[in-house]
Amino acid sequence: MQDFDPTDYAPETVAVRAGYQRTPENEHSEAIFPTSSFVFASAAEAAARFGGDVAGNIYSRFTNPTVRTFEQRLAAMEGGAACVATASGMAAVLATVMGLLRSGDHVVCSRSVFGTTTVLFNNYMTRFGVEVSYVPLSDLTAWEAATRPNTRLYFCETPSNPTGELVDIAALAQSARAHEILLAVDNCFCTPALQRPLALGADLVIHSATKFLDGQGRCLGGAVVGDAERVGKEVYGFLRSAGPTLSPFNAWVFLKGLETLHLRMREHSANALALARWLQAHPAVTTVHYPGLETHPQHALASQQQSGYGGVLSFEVAGGRAAAWSVIDATRMLSITANLGDTKSTITHPATTTHGRVAPELREAQGITEGLLRIAVGLEAVLDLEGDLARGLDRLR
Repeated sequence: MQDFDPTDYAPETVAVRAGYQRTPENEHSEAIFPTSSFVFASAAEAAARFGGDVAGNIYSRFTNPTVRTFEQRLAAMEGGAACVATASGMAAVLATVMGLLRSGDHVVCSRSVFGTTTVLFNNYMTRFGVEVSYVPLSDLTAWEAATRPNTRLYFCETPSNPTGELVDIAALAQSARAHEILLAVDNCFCTPALQRPLALGADLVIHSATKFLDGQGRCLGGAVVGDAERVGKEVYGFLRSAGPTLSPFNAWVFLKGLETLHLRMREHSANALALARWLQAHPAVTTVHYPGLETHPQHALASQQQSGYGGVLSFEVAGGRAAAWSVIDATRMLSITANLGDTKSTITHPATTTHGRVAPELREAQGITEGLLRIAVGLEAVLDLEGDLARGLDRLR
């Protein structure tokens, strides 16, 4: 949309309209630019583009109009000045740490993060001389205690995967600022439709666009949102040189996903809350982890910093792995897959899938037991989800 100022409009409108300048063809839907390179009017223009003296398209590894539209729209939704889109959510994490850290730096990370994030820090970033310490997500005193003179980054997910633990983002941001440390928040579970970490004081927001931003399990992608200096120059500089690039087609798919994001997140949240209450009442379920439940220890915090509770929950059954697997194998409708954020509900056993490569003692500290199951609640009828889970849960009684 021509001359669209996102500050003049509601978030739902920003998700539909922001970031796009129509081509001379005056198309209504955003155009896809599936091209590897761009043509210059002269040698002088080419030199000016490559030298950074004149803005414009150069090469689709780091400049593409469709990708740029997705970046500008997501930045507007999160309230950031810059966004760098990447080939996957993990590529977004990698671009962040490689763009902003150096040998000798120290990271404090919440122990309840996606398993592959832990593997990236432990197995790869340590090779480059980056040290990592892990702390309980919600324990602000632990973050303070783990902070060192060389601490450069606080990294967390809130709500966490898969137990739905939260941290007070504003309080953690205040602590980070006091030590001149950057705070990065993985906002995958909530998206900007339900939570805006930058407005609460965070410096960086990480996304796996593969999840709710897409919303239908179609494409891989990721993004980093923040300010013009750190994200717009440092993270972007890593992407330009290393090339973990989002494809134009995937960017277009994500743009279409953003248009319905607020509608979907409201429905995901409503379905998840209804299913969580049903699970809580089932005699075979020992514990339900979902911030929307009044019994959740951080329900008040979730209500304060989120406008909804999201579509992901987890629950535990007695009997360990065997019981958990029997519930999964008894389902007929839920998709047995580790992905989340889809219109189709998915079920997985975190201890042997998403967090299977995490050390057992760290899994235990995160509350990821052998009897824990995670459900990413989709958009099916809740009664059908309950009926499908009842097949296995009723047998456990």
